[in-house]
Amino acid sequence: MTDTSNLKMLGSQTEQPQNPDEAILETVPYSGTAEAPCVVRFTCPEFTSLCPMTGQPDFAHLVIDYVPGPKLVESKSLKLFLTSFRNHGAFHEDCTRMVGRRIAQATECRWLRIGGYWYPRGGIPIDVFWQTGPMPGDVWIPDQGVPPYRGRG
Repeated sequence: MTDTSNLKMLGSQTEQPQNPDEAILETVPYSGTAEAPCVVRFTCPEFTSLCPMTGQPDFAHLVIDYVPGPKLVESKSLKLFLTSFRNHGAFHEDCTRMVGRRIAQATECRWLRIGGYWYPRGGIPIDVFWQTGPMPGDVWIPDQGVPPYRGRG
């Protein structure tokens, strides 16, 4: 059984962090590291942040794939972390990289990649990709499944 005694958010009412710096990514121990590796995928089709120039909302479809190390990210804390960007002004590239780096740091994962598929701003969609290093050869990494822009949805 997994020890969840260190979790403060799971199963309790939790305030929404006002920005990503306030958000805490909680983790749980992962015992499957010694077995055949797996890929964990999180999909956030309604990610929102603010344009740092205009203050207008920007929307993205995020796909996060990671090969766990000693810890898994707890999903409620991940949701709160992702929604904390709603009040955060940053460019698409910075938001996408920040999400990937924070998850990789919190979980000490073997590998992580994030695809940020941003909806058009000024008529141009922006897609941002970041990963921690070379794709591992001992695990199947599926395509992220987001088509090139033709009216995403």
